Amino acid sequence: MPNTALFECQSCGSKYPKWKGQCEACHEWNTLVETKPIKENKLKYNYNQESTAQALAEVVQEPVFYYKTNITELDRVLGEGLVKGSIVLLGGEPGIGKSTLSLQACQECAKQSMKVLYISAEESEAQIKSRAMRLDNGKIAETLWVFSQTNMMAIIKECERLDPDIVLLDSIQVVQHPELSSLEGTVSQVRHCATTLINWVKAHNKSAIVIGHITKDGQIAGPKVLEHLVDAILYLEGDRHFQNRILRCHKNRYGSTDHIGLFEMKENGLIPIKDPSQAFIETSQDASPGSVIVPYTQGNRVILLEIQALVIESGYGMAKRNFVGINPNRANLLIAALDKLCYLKLSAHDIFLTVIGGFSITDPSADLAIAVALISSLKQQSVIDRVGICGEVGLTGEIRPVSHIDKRLIELKKCGFSGGIIPKKNALSPKNLDQFRYHQVSYIKDVLHYIFMKDYEKQHA
Repeated sequence: MPNTALFECQSCGSKYPKWKGQCEACHEWNTLVETKPIKENKLKYNYNQESTAQALAEVVQEPVFYYKTNITELDRVLGEGLVKGSIVLLGGEPGIGKSTLSLQACQECAKQSMKVLYISAEESEAQIKSRAMRLDNGKIAETLWVFSQTNMMAIIKECERLDPDIVLLDSIQVVQHPELSSLEGTVSQVRHCATTLINWVKAHNKSAIVIGHITKDGQIAGPKVLEHLVDAILYLEGDRHFQNRILRCHKNRYGSTDHIGLFEMKENGLIPIKDPSQAFIETSQDASPGSVIVPYTQGNRVILLEIQALVIESGYGMAKRNFVGINPNRANLLIAALDKLCYLKLSAHDIFLTVIGGFSITDPSADLAIAVALISSLKQQSVIDRVGICGEVGLTGEIRPVSHIDKRLIELKKCGFSGGIIPKKNALSPKNLDQFRYHQVSYIKDVLHYIFMKDYEKQHA
């Protein structure tokens, strides 16, 4: 039977015998591109066909070796560093700093006498050198090599010749396999180029960092199989209008995915933030209505974040809702609960919520802080000065316990806060909390009574 062309979806990789306007699998429009079938065994790149199965009990477990990048926030997210023999996929929006962070990591590894090959399919060698000199005050490590190439087989050939310890490819969507007729960036090209590089890295026990573009939905562009092939997936997030950048780990076969890295974009690259709590609340001076501080946890790390709310009477029939850095579904649940339990009539008000500094909150421990910020803005009453608030709010108004409560309060104390409002169900050890006042609450009404009704009680005592 003669080979016939197939139409492949660039979003999910599904194949069809004829063109369609919409992919039946992912329902995306105009994503089908014609591809020619690959001849059998044409692209197979076999390295070690003599290996056989082993009994699990007899497998010799070798210690994990880490390449330290000496970039504290990057090493934190990776675990202890870049694992030898691993492949890391780094994604992020254009201009967010992916190439900058990768080049900084390559420079730091090369300073430790590691042989590093920086492969760029988007920039020339001269452009890379210019950027490297700017990042490190004109200093360039002798063992850092650059190679501007888009041909995947030429890249593998150069890797064989140079035999580097670490390979960086920028980016996987721009390189092209010469034995495929499709354009670079298509599903088949990304899949085969990534497989070719990963096979070489695994066969030679090297390490690799692969930069990937993302789609408008914030996902790595290309087939999902790419995310399954790599050992770790990192996303660099942030608003290009702000200096702060957040590095998140979505997958890590050698460590936890709970850790985040915090950076500040400067002229000499991405600089790790040593004290993130001060960085995110430094604009908060005096207490003002609608502003609340929450001790937020990410993995084993506590960061103080400022939540701001603006509640005003709606001038239209349909009230407006705008949430930045806060889950809309979670925020709407809290608004409904406050409407029902506290008789606040929030449904008749326009509500705007934001997290200062471009951070995104997913932990329900910020529920109580969000609720207090809403009430504070509605009543035009500021919250008690220098007090942090945390706790999960249930739909019946109960305040549920949160994790790492001791660490949260210690971070508040370290940053100069005088007290905190926390769930009553949280057990506390008084260690390291001397001269730190905290108030425990069971229901949302208890919080309102404690924060907003003190002046009223004094006047009517």
